[in-house]
Amino acid sequence: MARVKGALATRKRRNKTLKLAKGYWGGKSRLFKTAKEAVWKSGQYAYISRRLKKRDFRRLWITRISAACKLNDMNYSTFINGLKKADITLNRKMLSEIAISDPTAFTSLCEKAKAAL
Repeated sequence: MARVKGALATRKRRNKTLKLAKGYWGGKSRLFKTAKEAVWKSGQYAYISRRLKKRDFRRLWITRISAACKLNDMNYSTFINGLKKADITLNRKMLSEIAISDPTAFTSLCEKAKAAL
């Protein structure tokens, strides 16, 4: 039986890791061992950041809605409570977009929320 040599597969795997580490500083982009650690850690950071991004955007939308509510003599929590009681189902992303692009429509939403309370 012929001897199986794994050099080709090993080289391929290592080159894949080094390709992912391209642009890293110093040995992290050239040496396999440090590149492997850097790529693994960057994958962890990317995974965590994908989750944090959702949290950060929600905070941004709430801040924008809150600022627009203050202009209409309301606070955020009473506005959201009023919308729920008025049976208006808009998510926070859309509410923040309305607050930015169409202030008159947002004012009418505030009036409906106030009326429902």
